[in-house]
Amino acid sequence: MPKYQLSKSTFIRGLQCEKSLYLHKKHYNLKDPTSPFLQAIFDQGNSVGILAQSLFLGGVDASPESHFKVYDSVGKTKSFLDQGEEIIYEATFLHDGVIVALDVLVKDARGWKAYEVKSSTSVSETYVKDAAIQYYTIVNSGIDLKDISIVYINNQYVREGKLKIDELFTIESVKDRVLEYLPVIPNEVSRLKRVIEKTSAPDVEIGTHCSKPYVCDFKGTCWKNIPEYSVFNIANLKTTKKFNFYNKGIVTLDQIELSESTLSPNQILQVQSEIEGTSYIDKDQIRKFTSNLRYPIYYLDFETIGPSIPIFEGSKPYQQLVFQYSLHIQEVSGSTTIHKEYLADPKEEPRIRFVEQLIKDCSNIGDILVYNIGFERAKLNDLIEVFPQYSNDLRGIIKRLKDLMIPFQQKWYYTPEMRGSYSIKQVLPALVPELSYNDLEINEGGNASNTFLSMVNGTFKGNESQTRKSLLEYCKMDTYAMVKIVEKLNEIK
Repeated sequence: MPKYQLSKSTFIRGLQCEKSLYLHKKHYNLKDPTSPFLQAIFDQGNSVGILAQSLFLGGVDASPESHFKVYDSVGKTKSFLDQGEEIIYEATFLHDGVIVALDVLVKDARGWKAYEVKSSTSVSETYVKDAAIQYYTIVNSGIDLKDISIVYINNQYVREGKLKIDELFTIESVKDRVLEYLPVIPNEVSRLKRVIEKTSAPDVEIGTHCSKPYVCDFKGTCWKNIPEYSVFNIANLKTTKKFNFYNKGIVTLDQIELSESTLSPNQILQVQSEIEGTSYIDKDQIRKFTSNLRYPIYYLDFETIGPSIPIFEGSKPYQQLVFQYSLHIQEVSGSTTIHKEYLADPKEEPRIRFVEQLIKDCSNIGDILVYNIGFERAKLNDLIEVFPQYSNDLRGIIKRLKDLMIPFQQKWYYTPEMRGSYSIKQVLPALVPELSYNDLEINEGGNASNTFLSMVNGTFKGNESQTRKSLLEYCKMDTYAMVKIVEKLNEIK
């Protein structure tokens, strides 16, 4: 069996970082674990790729039995070509130690055309380089490609009735851009092969390339000497400035000379708070904020899914669709709260019952307190577009919204434990250390979203009844956290 040294993905990896390529090839065991969030992105990409095959019906599949038998697809592809097949899925080619698999290879009246499917909503420069290594390998394998295109999601498509595949996807030729990049490919291939043949990892310092165009999955190895809390955690500081500190040998916040820095006032506050171990509380602003809250207060939080392929009527690709909320209701300051909640049935359109119950539960008086008002407001406006019959009630809810994030975003209340963040996940343990998300089975929004979406898609594996309880517990914690945070703010005299 002929050996191959590079694939399309390892070629792109090598362009990003030689050390990452070497570690991937020689020390794969050092790779960071794939997070559930990242795995969901991979799974989503696979499902989009399979759906896009419907644009080219009647093809044959050259996919291997497993990733470890990818070379078998080269033989399958050759057999299909010899048999006169004109549409081949996962057509695979090998040239000069480079193996590439193409999503769809099609022969029409003009000749052979290549189509690579992406689950994104635009064509990036990385996708062009990705297509270029495919073009290089395919053409040098004897296929006279007349064109090569990227197939990607049209984020303006609105589902109305049956899914319309030809409207969901956009096909954009990138041949001209590929041909511009093509001359450098032979030298890049040779360079990356030499990297793989080295006896030790290239000496590459950490830098902006660790996250561009993709977050490297060897970051845990290369960044192991960076403290858990460092200059890279300074809020709203440009990445280039963070690395300017690092390249000067400044890693921890206590190494920063504030008199010589160009940090913003809020960034200086973060650094000083960490160095001195002090908290900052603007009592006047906090009292003004809490005195403007009108009881009863409704502490509200939404959870959403954002499927790449629109599932429900009137939705767009990647549109965030509500499926769950938690609501704690407090009649007066310090009183016992009443809890209400909603979690959709994954087998049904989630939004209509969400709207109806939310309107009922929120009544029509008192403030509705959320954390990051822009999110809930946008979701409510989306619901008005889909269900105009409820527009008056939903607009009434929008008018009552107030944002609990403001005191922390504006640094009216800041402690070293917040580490520059005003996320509720950081604010809660800083103000109410006895409460934590850590003990929850589902403990962050991305996990909640991916879990429910897998239920909707029918790919969920596990105890659905128990997982629904976990979803409810997570969302309930978000609103209970707000209740406890307001209690702390009310204690400030």
